[in-house]
Amino acid sequence: MGFAFIRHDTKFDFIGLRHWAYAISALLIIVAIISTLWGSGLKMGIDFAGGVIVQIQFQKPVHDDALKKSLEVPALPGITTQRFGDGDRDFLLRFSNSENSDATEVRTAVVDALAAAFPDNNAEIQRLEVVGPKVGADLTNKALNALFYAVLLIAVYISGRFEQRWMAAAIMAAALWCGSYVGSLTGLGMGWLIMISLSITLVICFVLRLNFALGAVVGLLHDVGITLGLLSLMKVEVDLNVMAALLTLVGYSLNDTIIVYDRLRENLRAAPELTMAELINRSVNQTLSRTILTSGTTFLATLSLFLVGGGVIHDFALTVLIGVVVGTLSSIYVSSAVLLALGDTAFYVSLVQQKGKYERPGEHGVV
Repeated sequence: MGFAFIRHDTKFDFIGLRHWAYAISALLIIVAIISTLWGSGLKMGIDFAGGVIVQIQFQKPVHDDALKKSLEVPALPGITTQRFGDGDRDFLLRFSNSENSDATEVRTAVVDALAAAFPDNNAEIQRLEVVGPKVGADLTNKALNALFYAVLLIAVYISGRFEQRWMAAAIMAAALWCGSYVGSLTGLGMGWLIMISLSITLVICFVLRLNFALGAVVGLLHDVGITLGLLSLMKVEVDLNVMAALLTLVGYSLNDTIIVYDRLRENLRAAPELTMAELINRSVNQTLSRTILTSGTTFLATLSLFLVGGGVIHDFALTVLIGVVVGTLSSIYVSSAVLLALGDTAFYVSLVQQKGKYERPGEHGVV
């Protein structure tokens, strides 16, 4: 006999609390927009902005101001210092670099400056990375493309998987490709092209009534947007580690949404006489054990990385921590709420009955 952490017959009224969830999400989105557009903005790491990062360790403790003053030389422009780790001997140095800078020149400049300022306190360079402006711009475009195509393929998959409308999904994909191609001819930046393409995705899903796909895409945009906004508020640098965490968040959030959608589809067949709100509540309650176990273990594992994993993985773990919480809640109060707002039970029953084979509850491994 299997063990269930949460009983399968719980009857929490999740949908009844949706207005409180809307208020919290709206507040977080407003904070994210203010922080990103009118606050300090997203702090791009050298992976995307270009520049130099140097990790050093002194033999003796060093004061931040003394270190920064010692490195204010023409060969090291735009210097910023940051403590790294728990002590006061490890630092991360960041500064801009010219197109022709190379690792040897940077290392020599740093070593000479530190030796002159701290002759009795030897500093060891433990890591040095140089990223040119062109490489940073290329990485930025590729990262944005990765996020966009992940969302697009998710929309196509869910449209076919839950609504059996593969042709409509193909039309959406073709329209997006055409829109992206035409947009690229205008000379707009990659960021604007991605925003235009995502807007086209949402409009097409709404017009074609691809509600399951629309709910999933809105949920993903909600999760990524709030997470980036909170990272901006906390002045966390967005580098390749953070981008990897965001893609992890997209996959994690989607998995939780699909579990709820899958059980909802089964309940639409089993109890079509219930209202859509009742069906969503039943589906969320039936998958509650799986959600708590999966989200809880992921959160605890990531929290351990955040606390004891060291500075290298700190930002990755922080991003995943935020994403686990936001993504779990969005599966209930964003993705499912879109379904509730855009259709009644009869509409969704007509969708799931298009597939002749009845799939028994639990067939997809839902706990």
